[in-house]
Amino acid sequence: MVCPTCKKGETRVIDSREDEQAIRRRRECMACQARFTTFERIEVLNLLVVKRDGSRQPFSKDKLLEGIKHAAEKRPVQAEAIVDAIERDLYSEGKAEVSSKKIGQLVLEHLKAADPVAYIRFASVYRSFENLEEFEQELAAIVADQARETRDARRKTVDEQQRLEG
Repeated sequence: MVCPTCKKGETRVIDSREDEQAIRRRRECMACQARFTTFERIEVLNLLVVKRDGSRQPFSKDKLLEGIKHAAEKRPVQAEAIVDAIERDLYSEGKAEVSSKKIGQLVLEHLKAADPVAYIRFASVYRSFENLEEFEQELAAIVADQARETRDARRKTVDEQQRLEG
C-alpha cells in the first residue's frame, strides 16, 4: 500500500476491523510514520440472468422482491430476508450467469420453508399448472409435508418429556 503522505510503498497494518460490507484497516507508513485508513470491499459480480428464450439481462434484486411480495401479500413473510438469502445463494456459486429457472427454484424452496400459502401462490404462477389436478397434487404434497413436520415435532416433544421424566 502506498502512503498518501510520502508516497513510499512500505506500510504496516496496525488494526483491522471487519463488517458485512468491508474490512477497515488502520495503517502506518514505515518511512514517515503517517497513519491512514483503508477500506477493502468485496467486488460484487454483475450477475446475468439467462431467460427462457436465451436472452440475458442483469440480475434485479428489486424485481425478485416484487415477485415475492406479490406472492406473500397479506402473509407473515419477510420478503426482504428471503431475497437476501437467495442473493447470497446465487453469488456464493461464483458464476457470472444464472438461469431464470434456477432463481425460480430457489424462490420456491425459500417460500416453501417460510409460508406454504405464499409458496402455493408463487408456484401457481411460476409452474403454470396445466389443469386443476396438477394444482391439487401440489397442494396435497404441501399438506402432507406439514402433517409430517407436525407429527415429527410432536414425537420430539413426547420423547423430550419422557427423557426428562425418565
